[in-house]
Amino acid sequence: MTLKKRIFLLFFLSAFIPFISIFAISYYTIDSIFVNKINDGIRSNLQQVTSSLENSITNLNHVTQQLSYSGTLGKKLDEVLQPSSNIIELIEARDELKNELNVVTFTNPNIGLTLYYFQKEGATQFPNFPIKDRFAPESLPVLFKSYGISYYGPHISMNRFNDQLVLSAMRKVQLPQRDDVYIYVESGFRLTQNILGYNQYQGALSHLILNGEGQIVYSEIPETMKVGENFFSLSKSAAKDGISRDYHWFKEDSAQNWSVISVISQAKYQQEKNQWLLQILLVALFFLGFTVFLAWLLWKMVYKPLGLFHSEINGMSQNPQKAGSQTRTHIPEFDFLLGEFSNMQHQIGDLFKEVQQKEKIRADLEVEKLLYQINPHFLMNTLDTVHWLAVMNGQGEIDKLVQSLNKLLYYNLGKLGQVSTMEEEIDALRQYLVLQQIRYDFEFDVRISADDHVLQIPVPRFILQPLVENSLYHGLSDEGFIQIEVTLTKTLNILIQDNGAGMTEEAIQKLLNNRIAEHKKVGMGIGLNYVHRMLRAQYGDQAQLVIESELGTGTSILLILPIKGEDVRG
Repeated sequence: MTLKKRIFLLFFLSAFIPFISIFAISYYTIDSIFVNKINDGIRSNLQQVTSSLENSITNLNHVTQQLSYSGTLGKKLDEVLQPSSNIIELIEARDELKNELNVVTFTNPNIGLTLYYFQKEGATQFPNFPIKDRFAPESLPVLFKSYGISYYGPHISMNRFNDQLVLSAMRKVQLPQRDDVYIYVESGFRLTQNILGYNQYQGALSHLILNGEGQIVYSEIPETMKVGENFFSLSKSAAKDGISRDYHWFKEDSAQNWSVISVISQAKYQQEKNQWLLQILLVALFFLGFTVFLAWLLWKMVYKPLGLFHSEINGMSQNPQKAGSQTRTHIPEFDFLLGEFSNMQHQIGDLFKEVQQKEKIRADLEVEKLLYQINPHFLMNTLDTVHWLAVMNGQGEIDKLVQSLNKLLYYNLGKLGQVSTMEEEIDALRQYLVLQQIRYDFEFDVRISADDHVLQIPVPRFILQPLVENSLYHGLSDEGFIQIEVTLTKTLNILIQDNGAGMTEEAIQKLLNNRIAEHKKVGMGIGLNYVHRMLRAQYGDQAQLVIESELGTGTSILLILPIKGEDVRG
C-alpha cells in the first residue's frame, strides 16, 4: 500500500471509528426518544379525539332525553298527535312545540339538525333545518346501541345545507298511542369535523372508528381500510397498537363500546426520525470531506518534499556532478534533510571529479608507458647509424626500410604529448605500410581517401596504425586490399575495410578488452585495446568504435570522433 493510501486510510479510521461509535449509540438512544415522543403524541391526540366524541355522544343523549315523552316536549308532541276537532288549538299546539324545539336547539350550540321521525309513514315532522330529499336513518352506520338509543358513527348530515360529518342519535319517543315515533338529533355544525380534524401532525394522522364488533364504521383512508371491514382481521391483533398495510395504528377504546384508531403511514411515522438521520448523514459527509481535505493537505506536505527528493535523486543518477537544488519546502525537518542531501551531492560530485582526474592521469601514464617502453634517442641514433652504413654499402632496400622505420618511431616516440593531426596520422600510416610490405615481401592494395578539410583536425596520436595492423594480421592475402576513408559530417568518421579472413565476435571482444599485448610479433605489438582505451581517456562516451566482421568475407571498422567547430581548420 502506498504512503498516500496509508495516510488516507489512517485519517479515515481515526475520524470515522469514533464518529460511527457515537452515531450508533446516539441513533439507538434518539430512536427510542423519537419513538416514545411520536407514540405519546399520537396517543395524546387519540385520547383527545376519543374524549371529544364521547362528550358529543353524551350531549346527544341528553338532548334526546329532553325531547322524549318523559320530557315536556314529549308530552306536547303527544297532544299534537291526538285527534282534535279544534283546528286553532291544534295549530297553536304545533307552534308551541316548534318554539320549544327551537329553544332547546338554540340553547345548545353543539346540536344541529333535530326532528321527529315517524317510522311507519317514513315521514318527518318539526325539523329545525330543511332536510335532504330522502331521510333514511336505517342506512346510517351504527356506532353502538344503548338503552334503546341508536348512535350513528360519523356520516354526512341530513341537513340539506350541511354536508359536514356529524354524529347522530335516534331515540324512541314513548307515546301512549304510538310506538313508531323517534327523535333524531345530529351533532352541531362542523363539530365532528373539528374533532376528527384535530391533528398535531399536520394532516399525517388519519382516523378509523370501530363499533363494538371491531367493524369499521368510519374511515379516512377508504382506499386502504374500507368501511364495513373488520379491523381486527386486517391487523390480526387486538392489541393497542401495531402495523398493518404499511400503517402504524394506535387504538383507544371508549367506555361506550366503540373505538377510535389513529393510523399514520410508515413514511410519515419515520419522517421526523429520517430528517434527523439525514442531518446526521450530512454531518458525516462533512466530516468525511473535512477528513479527506486534511489527509490531502498532509499528503501535499509529504508529497512535495518526496517529489523534491525524487527529482534530486534522478538528477544525481543522470549527472552525479550536478549541484544540489536550493529549493526549500518551508518544513524545517524536510529542509534539513534536503540540505544534508545537497551537501552529499556536492561531496559525491567532488569525488567523481577526483576519480575522473585520477583515472585520466592513470590512463595518460599507461599510454606514456606504452609509448616510452624503449629509449627513443638510443633507438633513433642507432637507426641513423644503420642508415648511413646502408648508404655507404649501396643497400638501397635497407636504406628505405631504415628511413621509414626511423620516421615512424620519431612520430610515435619522439614527440611529447599525444595530440596530432589527421594529416600526420595518415603520413605515419604510410611509413608503417612501407615497413610491412618490405618485411612480408608482398604487395597489398591500400587505398587512402581523405577530404582536404579534415587533414588539420586534431586527433589522438597513433590510432590509425593499430586499426590497419589488425586488418593485416587477420588473414589479408596477396590479393587483399584495405580501404581507408576519412570524412567529415558533424563528427569525424574514419572507416577501414578489408577483404581478409574476418573474425568472430569473441575474437573482437578479446582484442578490445585484453590489456596484455598478445601479438608482439606484429608491428609495435599494440593493438585495438590501445585505441579503445585511448578513446575512452580522451572522449569518454562521445567517441564510438564499431567493428563488424564476417568470417571469410572481411572486417569493417568505423571510428566516430566528436569535433568542435574550432577544430576544423580549412
